[in-house]
Amino acid sequence: MRPVALLATATALLALTACSAEEEDVTKPAPKETTVDYSAAEKAAGIPPAPTGNDRDAYLDAIAAVDPQIIVDEEKAIDAGRNQCASLAGDSKMPDWAAAQRFGNDTRPLTDAQGKQLNEALRKTLCPK
Repeated sequence: MRPVALLATATALLALTACSAEEEDVTKPAPKETTVDYSAAEKAAGIPPAPTGNDRDAYLDAIAAVDPQIIVDEEKAIDAGRNQCASLAGDSKMPDWAAAQRFGNDTRPLTDAQGKQLNEALRKTLCPK
């Protein structure tokens, strides 16, 4: 290789190295700018904390009275109830329908009448006014 070409190659490599040194290191995670307090966000949205102990048992018993299949997956039933509380707190226009949709599914659809029963159970247990 001729000295001029060698010098040009070396200069180009040094220039590339200098550029990459100034670039942001993408291998490190970005610093967290804000932390979200989910419990405060949930409370603001009308979502109550997950019930425990006797409160959990009372809630599960109340909604099982509407349809025992609802509590086959207890955690899903609790999540559905907590989310339905937010609908009730937000003055939903169709709360009975929303409860039927939230607790039912394609293989076990619920009626609006069952949704109304679920909302009554929620008001007595998980999300009183």
